Amino acid sequence: MFMRRRMRRRAIVGAAVVGGTAYAAGHHVAKKSAEQQQTDAQQNAQIADVQQQQDAQQQAPPPTYQQAAPPPPQAAAPSSGFSSDDMAQLKQLGQLHESGVLTDTEFEAAKQKILG
Repeated sequence: MFMRRRMRRRAIVGAAVVGGTAYAAGHHVAKKSAEQQQTDAQQNAQIADVQQQQDAQQQAPPPTYQQAAPPPPQAAAPSSGFSSDDMAQLKQLGQLHESGVLTDTEFEAAKQKILG
């Protein structure tokens, strides 16, 4: 009698384990299937949205662009061939010559060097 109870318990426990495993496997498959369906639905919605945007772009007339008028030409400033640096150096040389720091020869040599 003791042996029969033991065998019956094993059969009940074994059936519970098999049933529990089957439930867990079925639940897992159902959950994955639901997730896949949700992902598919999102992708389909995105595809439909992109197609709508493409259709709208194809139906819209191409934009027309107007070219801006070119700026009016500026009058060329009369060029003396000297930069503002050259002018400043010449003024400084003139002041040094007038004050007596530079001799006439030194002044002419420096001036020719600036004028090129």
